[in-house]
Amino acid sequence: MANQLLPVAERNLTPDQVEALDKRRELGHTFLVIAGQFTVIATILLLWVGQDIIYSPGWLHPIFYYFSLALALIAFFGITGFFLRKGTPRID
Repeated sequence: MANQLLPVAERNLTPDQVEALDKRRELGHTFLVIAGQFTVIATILLLWVGQDIIYSPGWLHPIFYYFSLALALIAFFGITGFFLRKGTPRID
């Protein structure tokens, strides 16, 4: 009898498909960890971004650019990791 806790799409997978599913979820978890690390970096950059925007001359706002890049990476890795990680995780 199939495990009723698993989604319908995952109940009759072959061992190779289960391994591929585990690798996908592992990659998703890795992306979520990377997003979390960039969140810490963005939080630290947030301490200086206001000062950088106010006092940097002309178009030279390096901290603002680094902060924007960090936010873009958080969005990319967070969303990608969330969708790769979806499903019921294997419990060891």
